[in-house]
Amino acid sequence: MKLTRKYRDRSTITLIDLAPMTDMVFQVLLFFILSSSFIVEPGIKVNLPKSQTSEIQVQQKIMITIDAKEQIFIEGKPVLLDNLEEQLKLLLPYYSDRTVVIRADKNVRHGFVVTVMDIARISGAQKLAIATEKE
Repeated sequence: MKLTRKYRDRSTITLIDLAPMTDMVFQVLLFFILSSSFIVEPGIKVNLPKSQTSEIQVQQKIMITIDAKEQIFIEGKPVLLDNLEEQLKLLLPYYSDRTVVIRADKNVRHGFVVTVMDIARISGAQKLAIATEKE
């Protein structure tokens, strides 16, 4: 948008209105801020074991987290070992591939993780995965 003013000596001065351009810059900036993807990590502190061959999984899966004190969380909510099977039976029908990912702290006893895996399999999980971090 150009605005011109005529002066006595017949020369013109062109003024450029910067408000529309500033609005567009802020709109583009807002678009990129809102459309960027954010990685959401559960709030439970777990030291995952390291692996050289770990891969990032993108599909929706049920996440079971076991912290260093052997407390179990499903999707960030605490669950007792006795209630784990019941909770999984309620959740599994809502996931198409029935995959359960276990995020166990590297200091958790192996036998405890196997017990959780058995309960997940009994509950109807078709696939089990162990979460690791890339070295």
